[in-house]
Amino acid sequence: MSAIRYELLHTCKQTGARLGRLHTPHGVIETPIFMPVGTLATVKTLSPEELKEMGAQIILSNTYHLHIRPGDDIVHEAGGLHKFMNWDRPILTDSGGFQVFSLGDLRKIEEDGVYFRNHLNGSKMFISPEVAMQIQNNLGSDIMMSFDECISLPAEYEYVKQSVARTSRWAERGLRAHKNPDTQALFGIVQGGGYLDLREQSARDLMSLDFPGYSIGGLSVGEPKEEMYRVIEHLNPILPANKPRYLMGVGSPDALIEGAIRGVDMFDCVLSTRIARNGTAMTSQGRVVIKNAQYARDFGPLDEQCDCYTCKNYSRAYIRHLVKCDETFGLRLTSYHNTYFLLNLMKQVRQAIAEDRLGDFRDEFFAAYYEKDKMRERGF
Repeated sequence: MSAIRYELLHTCKQTGARLGRLHTPHGVIETPIFMPVGTLATVKTLSPEELKEMGAQIILSNTYHLHIRPGDDIVHEAGGLHKFMNWDRPILTDSGGFQVFSLGDLRKIEEDGVYFRNHLNGSKMFISPEVAMQIQNNLGSDIMMSFDECISLPAEYEYVKQSVARTSRWAERGLRAHKNPDTQALFGIVQGGGYLDLREQSARDLMSLDFPGYSIGGLSVGEPKEEMYRVIEHLNPILPANKPRYLMGVGSPDALIEGAIRGVDMFDCVLSTRIARNGTAMTSQGRVVIKNAQYARDFGPLDEQCDCYTCKNYSRAYIRHLVKCDETFGLRLTSYHNTYFLLNLMKQVRQAIAEDRLGDFRDEFFAAYYEKDKMRERGF
């Protein structure tokens, strides 16, 4: 028996987007869903109680970082990641592959795994498909990722072809090493860069191993968004309809909507909290850079159309004051709002799918969200 089960509820007649439910050991997830990122077992500045309050159904934590600090053995001894961080809803962990491959010259790829240096103290480390499984088994997440090679783009066809074959071999090894298939679901990760034939080959390799879900990796790494949309659109009819699809590392409002239209069920990104720490808020009328002088005497909320805790209680002028003074509460307020904004956006997307009007919703949302950008382009 698989640890998870995907239930397809409805397909949008206007766009083909999927409305579903993902049943996990720690609760049911309504999809399409945005997953806030809690890299080190915490979504930066936000408590588990606040995440629940704003409607977060599942969060993501990072295998590589938790392996280094505090150590997956300590998390396991604490009773697993759910108990360690006091989060009783589903958790997804990545494999650590993206972090390891982002180390560049600090790592060396071999068939058995990747040798690299700890980014904190320079000590020698090693992660293989088997080690990635052991770490994630210790963490006890509901959904785990296979260890894959996340290549840098652009990359030559022959190298990507070899990389896809290696990722498939690693996926099979990880599947064999996985100890808890009844309580933890393992996803395969489709790679292949921008080469559609290699993406298809990767998907079919992984589908032959019958994973309970499939991730689309190696995107949102600097390529044009049109390239990303082309890849996921190509994979949409190939990946099995009865299993969830997860687009890794994507969280801008436009990409969330366009990804859902192309059949994606799950998304994650650090965007909501990262730009919040720079004083930027996502609103229904586009981005607001709260540090700007124009908000010094603006006593309205960040977003007139938002009913989150931040917008119901605090003004732009006050938040600007906090952010300009490097007060942590300002970062918390903007992080709360941005995370709520994306969670609420996906709630609206699910409603639009159910009502067969996601295409209309996209057009209306984009017209309001990007109007300021269009005006700037016209010199206003």
